[in-house]
Amino acid sequence: MKSLILMLLTLGVWAYSIDLSARDADHQHHDHSTSSDHKHDVPSTEASGAEVGQQDEKYQRFVSGLVGARVAIISVQGMVCDFCARGIEKTFKKTEGVIRVDVDLALGRVLVAYRANQTIEFEDIRTKITNNGQTAVGLEIVSV
Repeated sequence: MKSLILMLLTLGVWAYSIDLSARDADHQHHDHSTSSDHKHDVPSTEASGAEVGQQDEKYQRFVSGLVGARVAIISVQGMVCDFCARGIEKTFKKTEGVIRVDVDLALGRVLVAYRANQTIEFEDIRTKITNNGQTAVGLEIVSV
């Protein structure tokens, strides 16, 4: 009886590890940049937080304590898991001039706070997002 239980446990662990391997392989090969929703000419807008209605609680916590910064609010398609979100976060944290980063998987939104004098270009942001396997579809720049 013990050997039967041990065998079933071993099979369960083996099946679970195969499932994780398949998901990881599938995740590495999905390419959201080929989506038909991919937009090449996404205009960015610049305004104050009040003008663009960025009054939600998570945004308010993000900008708390930031003075004279500019926040890029990036709409992203294709963030389907925490791995996607952490990859984007890690990429932007390495970027010169970035003060703070917040990735909201549920909303498909990335907030990146830059120093006030930092140039923010959608093409640079889109490249960073695309290199992580997702698609940037919109950008608002808010002065804090």
